[in-house]
Amino acid sequence: MIRLALEFAGYQVETAADGNEGLAKFGDGSGWDLVLLDQRMPGKSGSDVQSEIRQRAAATRLVLITAYGTIDMALDAMKNGAVDFLRKPFTADTLRQAVHAALGRAVVQSAAIPADVVLDAFTRTTINGYNFNLLSTHIDDRTHDRTAHFEVARPDGLTEEVAVNLPPFVMELVKAYADCERMPGDDRFWVALTEEALANFLWQNAELPPSNMLAINDLTPGLQRWLDAILTVDSSHADQA
Repeated sequence: MIRLALEFAGYQVETAADGNEGLAKFGDGSGWDLVLLDQRMPGKSGSDVQSEIRQRAAATRLVLITAYGTIDMALDAMKNGAVDFLRKPFTADTLRQAVHAALGRAVVQSAAIPADVVLDAFTRTTINGYNFNLLSTHIDDRTHDRTAHFEVARPDGLTEEVAVNLPPFVMELVKAYADCERMPGDDRFWVALTEEALANFLWQNAELPPSNMLAINDLTPGLQRWLDAILTVDSSHADQA
């Protein structure tokens, strides 16, 4: 399906049955503009193949295809360079849009990822062809709701503004789950939570929220996994200090 969908769009495509065959065809990377890499495949894992690709050609554009999308995976992938994510199952249109977006992005090479980068992970990646940047944040004086405004770049290159609302009761749920009153990163933590919620929505739906508004109404399992990763990194950083 991948090959046919991309060839129909005018791309030249080569496929490989497993990681070893893919690396053999990749060579030194000079003949390739983009690599689509499945996280789960026979033989070498996607992460192992990605590491080898980065050693051979650090500036390679690479889209990681996976049915999963945890913050840990994002951090591991970032350590090997800028990586775009494509969630499966996906449609042919989503695939073509993600490839178009990836080819249009500059490659960011990073030698080291500090512990607190966990708060920025998803603004450094493309998800199903979308990526976003924070524009502003606002706290309502009356309700104390936090609203973050993002500029979201769509796969077609157009941008739209999306607002993500975080009410106080969800913040209290987060504090109770973490069993602490002060969260790592302070205000940056709450902004990062809105980013994670937006990333999750784009991951699950491959489209913008209705009316470009997203309300966080619960501490979902996805946000719980993200919070666990945040607290683990923060605890490890504190132990080393």
